[in-house]
Amino acid sequence: MTLAAITALLAGLVLLVAGGELLVRGAGSIAAAAGLSPLVVGLTVVSFATSAPELAVTLQAVSAGSPGLAIGNVVGSNIANILLVLGTAAVIAPLSVKSPVVKRDVPVMVGMSLLTTVLAFNGVIARWQGAVLVAVLIAYVTWTVKVARAESVAEQQHEASDADPEEAAGPSAQWTPDPLLAEVAEPIRKNPPIVRSGGLVIVGVALLVGGATLLVNGATSVARSFGLSDLVIGLTIVAVGTSLPELATSVIAAVRGQRDLAVGNAVGSNIFNLGVVLGFSAMLSEGGIAIPQGASNFDFVLMTGVALLLLPVVYTGMAVARWEGAMFLLYYAAYTAYLLLASSEHDALGPFSTVMTLFVIPLTAMLLVILVVADRARRQSTPAAEP
Repeated sequence: MTLAAITALLAGLVLLVAGGELLVRGAGSIAAAAGLSPLVVGLTVVSFATSAPELAVTLQAVSAGSPGLAIGNVVGSNIANILLVLGTAAVIAPLSVKSPVVKRDVPVMVGMSLLTTVLAFNGVIARWQGAVLVAVLIAYVTWTVKVARAESVAEQQHEASDADPEEAAGPSAQWTPDPLLAEVAEPIRKNPPIVRSGGLVIVGVALLVGGATLLVNGATSVARSFGLSDLVIGLTIVAVGTSLPELATSVIAAVRGQRDLAVGNAVGSNIFNLGVVLGFSAMLSEGGIAIPQGASNFDFVLMTGVALLLLPVVYTGMAVARWEGAMFLLYYAAYTAYLLLASSEHDALGPFSTVMTLFVIPLTAMLLVILVVADRARRQSTPAAEP
């Protein structure tokens, strides 16, 4: 059984890496063909695709009568997407963040997290509450695509008005500035390979779902042998397993230089997890999804706090720096350690919680406040310093 579990873990990891690579390639081609930026595709197409494992696991858990696994999967995945996925990707390569993410998409993620936390306080996500989450998601996707297309048209008109007339009429006005690629770029621009790109996305999603399933099954069998509860398994093993598609996609996107796609994938995936995975699963469940005791007043609140943590990080410098990524990873390690200590009722739980509550979290909050104030002062003084 142990050998089978290890084999499943390794096979799942290989499938996840391959699926992430195909998904990034296909999504990037679809972005160019549809006139959407990689950031928007990351917030919509890729985010929905990489949330497929969470949806499959949550629906299976709900139908099997394991609400703890379902809730832990969604909440744990959202925490892992910020702390683990963005943290790892930022350590590999600092992630640039365009202003629309700060002004529009991260606040939407924070609002969705806060809304879900409020809905969870009564101990259940009812059917009508799931419908509310789905409706909010539909409105968000519609609004994102509409605004993005309008911004794209405005940017093209601005570039056309600023371009030199002779250059605008010549080959250099093409969408690719490299003359060595002009011969290849022109037929792609005129006849985008939608079918091929769509096939890459479909195959990539299939590999991601299959890889996540293998990895989760293998990891869960190992975790159960240690006597962990469904909620803890969902918050740790399953959450990390179903977040590996986001991790693979974001890391590959960061390495390939598509860093907006890496950020958009993590932020958009969190929104989709709450809107589609949790909302749709609650709608399909006759009595909704029951919230395990303690999850509503700790794990959901922590999920919202992590979402709030991202806002000042991306606001200062419009980037997630390497040291901020390292901070995210340390926080995720501390969170995992807390869950394991709490599940085993270890004697170290009390001192560990005291140190985190009285020192680590307040110091982090003070640091973020200082960074935000310093960034605002720098922005206000920059125009005056210019001649």
